[in-house]
Amino acid sequence: MTTHESMPDLAQITDVHEVTPELRRQLIDCWIAVTNSGGAAGFPFPPVQDNDVAPVTDKLLGRLHPQHSRLVTARFDDVLAGWVVLNRDPYRLVGHWGTVNHLQTHPEFRGRGVGSALMSELRKIARGELGLEQLHLAARGEEGLEDFYSRLGWREVGRWPGALRLAPDDTRDEVLMLLDPL
Repeated sequence: MTTHESMPDLAQITDVHEVTPELRRQLIDCWIAVTNSGGAAGFPFPPVQDNDVAPVTDKLLGRLHPQHSRLVTARFDDVLAGWVVLNRDPYRLVGHWGTVNHLQTHPEFRGRGVGSALMSELRKIARGELGLEQLHLAARGEEGLEDFYSRLGWREVGRWPGALRLAPDDTRDEVLMLLDPL
């Protein structure tokens, strides 16, 4: 395998009309696989299935906009390996920062640098195309996500202690992270 073959192909989507039915299906299937394998990508109570994920995916895709919401995908050949969303608030007061949501790597592609590649591309888009100055995200505690993001230059700026109750005996912090400067 050459170096080029080992890296995913990255693309950004800024409008729902750019999403083919095949890509929509792959986004849904990826989100189901990530959630049902224990991933912290927006559905905290697995198992989930198509009728749980499809409407949320459609709502997310419907909000895509060149200035306010972008989807970045990672593919190996024609297979979706992962994706992430960057949202920018339209209000001028906070228009200089963006929020990262739903970073996920399909379980079959974990350990191949997909998440890091997506976050690196997202950072370039945020700075170069949207003129953002900082990015924020919230991560589920006790998943090792703080270490992953820290390796990419993010820093923890706070926590909501016990904010996430996954089960009666499983309460976690929500970890607030910042990437500044871009």
